[in-house]
Amino acid sequence: MRLMFDLDGTLTDSRLGITRCIQHALTDAGCVAPPTEELTSYVGPPLAASFCTLLRTSNPEQIERAIGAFRRRYEQTGIFENRLYPGIADALTALSAAGHDMCIVTAKPRVYALRVLEHFALANLFYDVYGPELGARDYTKASLIQEACEGVPARARRTVMIGDRAEDVFGAKSNGVGAIAVTWGYGDRRELEHAGPDGIVASSHELLKYIRDVEEELRPMPSTDHTT
Repeated sequence: MRLMFDLDGTLTDSRLGITRCIQHALTDAGCVAPPTEELTSYVGPPLAASFCTLLRTSNPEQIERAIGAFRRRYEQTGIFENRLYPGIADALTALSAAGHDMCIVTAKPRVYALRVLEHFALANLFYDVYGPELGARDYTKASLIQEACEGVPARARRTVMIGDRAEDVFGAKSNGVGAIAVTWGYGDRRELEHAGPDGIVASSHELLKYIRDVEEELRPMPSTDHTT
């Protein structure tokens, strides 16, 4: 099977670094920054949309200044205020050993995603990383998943997107591929259930079992023709 993984909230808990960088950008813009726990919902979605909401503006210059302030802190400090979720490294290693083709599909700029994977010694497990370029603004999770599907064509029934937010599920559905939602990330269960994934898992162990079960269902039935 081909497994497409979201990064933030699915493989890594980057909440602390990203929320602190958002606080820094808001302070730089002269705003009073909310506490980090109130900024969790902005971990994952594109920064331009987040700052449009947080700054209550659609002014592209203000939004770009905020993104610039965010990235200055992120590149130096925030990118490493991060950790792998429990069991993820072992689960990814097991899935790779089982022969699954794995890639990353993330709204995080591709250059940052690669640094994160290298930091956690996971880069060699993925055949590619699909994420926006630093200057890109016109993208969605659906468009990124579409790019990944076009990059390595495969049968839709054997392709699954794994993520922690509704946009991961909606993006998968819009591209006709399967979706597995994980509950340990930044989307609450109500959000995930409303999005209607094919399955919801609460641990890396459950994820491994779910993928094994799906693979078993897709395996061709042995022939019962005994004609000689």
